[in-house]
Amino acid sequence: MFLDADTCYRALRSHDTRFDGRFFVGVRTTRVYCRPVCTARVPLRENCRYFPSAAAAESQGFRPCLRCRPELAPGFAAVDANRRLAQSAASLIEDGRLADARLPDLASTLGVTDRHLRRVFQEEFGVAPVEYAQTQRLLLAKRLLTDTRMPVIDVAMSSGFASLRRFNDLFRRRYRMTPGELRRASRADVADRFAFDLAYRPPYDWDAMLAFLAKRAVAGVEAVDGRSYVRSIRVERQGKTFTGDIAVSPSKRRAALRVVVGASLAPALPTVLARVKHLFDLGCHPEEIAHALGPLAKKHPGLRLPGAIDGFEIAVRAILGQQVTVQAATTIAGRFAAAFGEAIETPHRAVTTLFPTAERVAALDSKEVAAHGIIAARARAIVELARAIAKGRLDLDPSSPVESTVAALESLPGVGPWTAQYIAMRALAWPDAFPHPDVAVIKAMKESKPAAALAASETWRPWRAYAVLHLWKSLEASK
Repeated sequence: MFLDADTCYRALRSHDTRFDGRFFVGVRTTRVYCRPVCTARVPLRENCRYFPSAAAAESQGFRPCLRCRPELAPGFAAVDANRRLAQSAASLIEDGRLADARLPDLASTLGVTDRHLRRVFQEEFGVAPVEYAQTQRLLLAKRLLTDTRMPVIDVAMSSGFASLRRFNDLFRRRYRMTPGELRRASRADVADRFAFDLAYRPPYDWDAMLAFLAKRAVAGVEAVDGRSYVRSIRVERQGKTFTGDIAVSPSKRRAALRVVVGASLAPALPTVLARVKHLFDLGCHPEEIAHALGPLAKKHPGLRLPGAIDGFEIAVRAILGQQVTVQAATTIAGRFAAAFGEAIETPHRAVTTLFPTAERVAALDSKEVAAHGIIAARARAIVELARAIAKGRLDLDPSSPVESTVAALESLPGVGPWTAQYIAMRALAWPDAFPHPDVAVIKAMKESKPAAALAASETWRPWRAYAVLHLWKSLEASK
């Protein structure tokens, strides 16, 4: 974002939610930085400095506001190449990847040189990747100290610090208080579960998101309970596997989702929260999308693109959903999970199973998969998909390069354009994915052939994945 001082100050004075997370304001007199929606007294114009990221503000000696809490600001939605690269790197950093590897390893994951990554990242966020990572670790620690009663040493380790001494020194230097002083100022209760608010830019059509997930909920793995979405989750962090459960519902206090995380996932909180942000599309800019889609988006301006907790899970479900109804695909996916997944204990009666890993499925014969009511060709496709992921030939992470990943998917037996584009929509979080062979999309567009639908979709670039959701929604409304 180009930080025009006039625009930023107007947004600050009006507490414009459209700019929340897009810039931060540092106040020279207090050396505190805030979100543009902060409810504190608006500082004088001449005392304001503007930054593209929290890390950029902290690198200049500003500390985070305790009222608006910059760590709660929503993230970005990126579409152009450099911004997507920078945002992908930021997502991986927030996922804790830079705590587990060096910057050249992170750059290699993204398919670029570390020099190029530094340049693009600096342009986007105004700070180097390593400084950004340091700020993210501190902001997560601040959140854990404020919102939980985790021991300070556990907060340090969960936030990605290698030692308690390093954590204490950096925290004191950056925030001018000790972790213990911040903890004493908080009111968090002791609990075996952790609750966080993850902000979004309104509007957010929670009912539509919940209905989408409920219709596709895999028995045992996930469920909708009233106004909440609950599920099991497995994540990797620093070479270790952690399992547990999450529950997500609208926050009662702010434009945010309330995320409750099981204590068993505490060491992997950065990864868990990053997955939740991806699943619920919390980096979306709804006004930009509504403007681009025009009349198509008018009835549902807060519609979000459902992402994925696990890319392999979404890919399997996409294959199972080929040429069958959503209900039929969901039923089969439940049988698949029950047969090859792992049992897990959670507080939710409907959540009893972890979805199978790619490594587990890769070791199977396709006949074992087909034995659970899955067409032989789809069973072979699922096993080949699992083997490609297990051997490292395919990565279904949101940071993966879209074009080469889609090409790799389409090279697998049984994976065509519809399946590959659907996976790109959800697992890769690609906002311009467009499954043009989709029968419902063709019908909603009043076209006769997939090629015609694809050509007509050009007017919706680069938000065609959101257009698909609106097209599906328009068909539901017409029934």
